[in-house]
Amino acid sequence: MQYDAIIIGAGHNGLTAAGYLANAGKSVLMLERRDVIGGAALTTEFSPGFRNSEFSYVVSLLDPSVIRDLKLEQHGLDIITREGASITFGPEGHLWLPHKLEDSVREIARYSRKDAEHYQRLDVILEDICSILRPIMRKTPINLSRSLFSQISEALGTGRVLAKASLENRTQLAELMTKSVGDYLDQWFETDILKGTLAYSGSVGNFASPYHPSTAYVLLHHVFGQVNGKSGAWGHARGGMGAITQAMAKSARSRGVEIRTEAEVTGALMNDGRIEGVRLASGEEFRARAVVANCHPQILFGNIIDHDDLPEDFSRRIKGYRSQSGSFRMNLALSDLPSFTSLKGSKTPIELMLNGSNNIMPSIPYIQQAYDDACQLGWSRKPVIEFCIPSLLDDTLAPKGSHVMSLFCQHFQRHLPDGRSWDDARDEAADTVINTIEEYAPGFRNLIIDRQINSPLDIERKLNMIGGDIFHGALHLDQLYSMRPVPGASDYRMPVKGLYLGGSGAHPGGGVSGLPGQNCARMVLKDI
Repeated sequence: MQYDAIIIGAGHNGLTAAGYLANAGKSVLMLERRDVIGGAALTTEFSPGFRNSEFSYVVSLLDPSVIRDLKLEQHGLDIITREGASITFGPEGHLWLPHKLEDSVREIARYSRKDAEHYQRLDVILEDICSILRPIMRKTPINLSRSLFSQISEALGTGRVLAKASLENRTQLAELMTKSVGDYLDQWFETDILKGTLAYSGSVGNFASPYHPSTAYVLLHHVFGQVNGKSGAWGHARGGMGAITQAMAKSARSRGVEIRTEAEVTGALMNDGRIEGVRLASGEEFRARAVVANCHPQILFGNIIDHDDLPEDFSRRIKGYRSQSGSFRMNLALSDLPSFTSLKGSKTPIELMLNGSNNIMPSIPYIQQAYDDACQLGWSRKPVIEFCIPSLLDDTLAPKGSHVMSLFCQHFQRHLPDGRSWDDARDEAADTVINTIEEYAPGFRNLIIDRQINSPLDIERKLNMIGGDIFHGALHLDQLYSMRPVPGASDYRMPVKGLYLGGSGAHPGGGVSGLPGQNCARMVLKDI
């Protein structure tokens, strides 16, 4: 059978692209290497009675247009808004930032009135810049290898968006795109624990020093999302992140999309520089007018399509594409809530304070040391830790009275020194994370019933994410917008006719947004 489109990989971007193509009346076949769909947006039962998101774990970037157009709520998606925003623990106490701005300002003022005032101003600036970026995220970038005339509509559209911004906001945007998150925050604030809290966004999924140029952009990348109509809010999908991709799969199937699991694509059917279909590991072959890859760019080019079939310059750039995020992901089954020393005697309900992002990153020097440790030793001896307890909001994830905890930790190198394997180091690194939390919550270790561990190597092997990179490639200035994944391939069309890239390696990058899949589907429909 000849399909209109074959989609490689049933992650959330692939499912998004499938939904839009099928909604336009196209026949779509989706091929997934694993025996489950969802990619990194997956819910698993990791211990009897305990379920949680295995990889990605919070919702904010999922674009409202994707939810609306694919009718995800009608297919079972329910996103719960977190009322708590974040709390960061440090050796001298904690900093709680509630969701409401005025409440956060009051908490910051306990440390510095000057920082409280600056925080209000920066919040306005970031929201203004987010209003600039959101439309650009939904647009096809200018392809530097094509004539300006051929892309005049994209150029004019982007230009109109930027022209609406004030001079000050354009200046701020330029700083965020180029500065390090450390330098950017140092010019705003004096309080270590506040700077540590905000600097984390520049380090998450980004194996780089907080003083590495362009890490300030990743800060912005994590604040432009929306949940249930609330800008900058974060939430949890009831039932875990797998509920998102399950709703997407139901939506796609209702439109006629055929989804096959345990169907690993290992080769391309090429004819005179054009892709006409794919070949599976089983030897089966399928043909289509277009092939959309939801996988990592270096899996698509190198594993599926030989470099000999690519233009020399493109092949060179793809081989040099940087992909390593240094993330270590854990789930814990807990018999009870942990008791943090600095929260004892708090007048605010502990459940409210802990239902958002809980952090151990008390300063930028702390984050820098974590990075330095990873460079020298393989992983940090005092890791940067973000954890959340989704069972405080979703009682379907754990037995009554018990809890699940998601931990997302930095910095952990994909390649350990001295040739050591993560298969041997995984439990030792996990103990380091648990010991770090124990310092702030004595007795924490005794609450652990079970644990699920995904090292950078586990993430790479399970999800085909090179270097364990959760974003399918570093979100640095030279790998963004018209440079993503590489110059000449930013408009989702690859230098093989009929082949498209619609995963996180394409604009606007990683995070569960659905935008790469949505934007890519638009280009496929334009072409076919």
